[in-house]
Amino acid sequence: MARHPVEKLKDHFANVEDPRSDNVSHHLIDIITIAICALISGADGWVEIETYGNAKFWWFKQFLKLPHGIPSHDTFGRVFAVIDPQQFRESFLRCVQAITELMEEHIAIDGKQLRRSHDRANNKAALHMVSAWSSKNHIVLGQEKVRDKSNEIIAIPALLELLDLANCLITIDAMGCQTKIAQKIIASDANYVLALKKNQGTLYEIVEVLFSDPDEIQVANCDYHKEINKDHGRIEIRECWATNDEQYLKYIEQELGHWEGLQSLIMVKSERRINAISSSKTRFYISSLPPDAERLLHVIRSHWGIENKLHWVLDMSFREDESRVRQGNATENLAIMRHLCLNLLKKEESTKCGIKAKRLKAGWDMNYLFKVLSV
Repeated sequence: MARHPVEKLKDHFANVEDPRSDNVSHHLIDIITIAICALISGADGWVEIETYGNAKFWWFKQFLKLPHGIPSHDTFGRVFAVIDPQQFRESFLRCVQAITELMEEHIAIDGKQLRRSHDRANNKAALHMVSAWSSKNHIVLGQEKVRDKSNEIIAIPALLELLDLANCLITIDAMGCQTKIAQKIIASDANYVLALKKNQGTLYEIVEVLFSDPDEIQVANCDYHKEINKDHGRIEIRECWATNDEQYLKYIEQELGHWEGLQSLIMVKSERRINAISSSKTRFYISSLPPDAERLLHVIRSHWGIENKLHWVLDMSFREDESRVRQGNATENLAIMRHLCLNLLKKEESTKCGIKAKRLKAGWDMNYLFKVLSV
């Protein structure tokens, strides 16, 4: 007989150690399970999680021990504040591995700050998380906290360590354009497309000079691709140039140091027209892929899915930026749970609607919650 999905969920988090003393009123796995089910079903904070638990008490009683009923909202807050985020993250990764397999995957990496998670009274900065997003599966593959007085340059390599990157393509914004990060990606049998910004000095200037002169573009024998999209009165034009010109690659190697696997220099121009208003932007990249302009343009455009399909959804559907959870490790653990819940809701495809509507349906219909957990 197939096991109930709640039992499988419990298995994934069974290795999280209970940091409390032995004399406790509520089992840790009960607290974690209720919180995840409540978050899937539309709860966003501890009070809402407690309320949901009480409303679904007899349903939870089928799978959980609940010796003293549903924990209070204060208990939820205190417990998640002391759970080890590393262990919680490892449980998240086990869940991800159970629902997806990486094969020639495009992984976009980007950071997001939880704006209201700061605590000025205790001199605590807002939580900043770097996440890995599967462009194909539309799920979060992993996350890493940016430590206090640190930045994404430190967090990105730690995040890469968590993932099996073989045969994958990694895209990162300009913060991750570092020789050591490129080396780490290539050492993992993966490829990269890294964005450039002006604060990177000479490398940016070299690529900009190459593509700013039409004669240089001609000499460098660039591959070129153009796309035009029209939708609801809006026209978007995207152009990509890519080259593996030996002269420029050799100069970069000699003057700026070794970029492991570097094969192509890229320029992308995008223009948006809405009625009579037009705006344009030019971006530069380096990559370990060959200079195939059509593929590179597709990959670069797909990278922004992490903004539109992850960060935006967390803010709009989970109200993440409005969350004032600040105690101990609770902010980070709650962020990991949101990622898990978003993954499960994304992978449940029988209902064709947005994430917010799916959360509401899971709260109203226990059969639908069963489907989401069964993913």
